[in-house]
Amino acid sequence: MTLVRRTSPLGELVSLRQAMDRLFDDSFIRPRFAGLVGEGTTLPLDVTSTADELRIDASLPGMRPEDVEITVEDGTLTIRADSAVERESTEGDVLVSEIRHGAVSRAVALPSGLEPDKATATFEHGVLHLSIPRAEAVKPRQIRISPTIDGQATSGSTPDASGAEPGAQAKA
Repeated sequence: MTLVRRTSPLGELVSLRQAMDRLFDDSFIRPRFAGLVGEGTTLPLDVTSTADELRIDASLPGMRPEDVEITVEDGTLTIRADSAVERESTEGDVLVSEIRHGAVSRAVALPSGLEPDKATATFEHGVLHLSIPRAEAVKPRQIRISPTIDGQATSGSTPDASGAEPGAQAKA
């Protein structure tokens, strides 16, 4: 007697899922060309926004401050660094070469309301710290509310020319 074994559609779905998981893991988590460094390689950034400024920290290990170029043009911030370190020829075969050499760059669209002309930059231990202040006009303001009793402000004053109660002043 011959046994006929039917394949399970569920088994095929599991193997398809495993193949898709492997595809996404290889593509996004472990990029295949992560070790290659060439012109335009991106650099990692941390961008923090506060009420007073936009702070950008860029990791540039092995770079010197004079190797870094920061430009702002048409609302786009560009950070570019080039390590032109010449490799010394050594005797023997190179077994592992993982130190990054070459150029890295990153362009970031800046939000409106910043004053790039007043930006400050420092470079410490391979990390660039860039601070771009916000314009005074776009900083958030808190408005105080005056308590009212029976529809009348407790301060007993009348609205000013703008129609706002004197107790409802903007606090910077």
